[in-house]
Amino acid sequence: MALRTPLILAGCLLALSFDALADTAHTFAFGQPAAADKATRTVEVVLQDISFSPKALDVKAGETVRFVLVNKGQLLHEFNLGDAVMHAEHQKEMLKMQASGMLTATATATATATATGMGKMDHSAMGHGDMAGMRHDDPNSVLVEPGKTAELTWTFTKATGLEFACNIPGHYQAGMVGTLTVE
Repeated sequence: MALRTPLILAGCLLALSFDALADTAHTFAFGQPAAADKATRTVEVVLQDISFSPKALDVKAGETVRFVLVNKGQLLHEFNLGDAVMHAEHQKEMLKMQASGMLTATATATATATATGMGKMDHSAMGHGDMAGMRHDDPNSVLVEPGKTAELTWTFTKATGLEFACNIPGHYQAGMVGTLTVE
């Protein structure tokens, strides 16, 4: 009994540490997501094939910006806030998602499945192994299908240089990236 109590306590502490790690999985040094009603400014960004308009944005540290993202192109696009290193890592994930069939040139597999009446796709049942549970759900990123509009609201916490980019395979490399200066 004396040995069981420390083992149970150690197990509880280990479980709590995993919860703490999970909570920090979506933290960003440059800010955090915010509710749209907290925005101090709204900026419309047009996504086209293969460009953003505007190409550069300036925000202030402490400012909460509501980005309204309008996809006027023929392709699926992404609006992702981060630095070049974050974009390079995210591009690897997006390539895996495309290879697994979760992304097509114009839609996500979930949207395609819903439109065709097939419901939500279960990638774990499709033999994708390492794709099980993979979702495009990072709070600093949103996918926008052709002809659609989406929003992302963000509070920028410190002065830094960032990029907004589309990390659909090949889009960033083709020039679909803009500069975001936080002053």
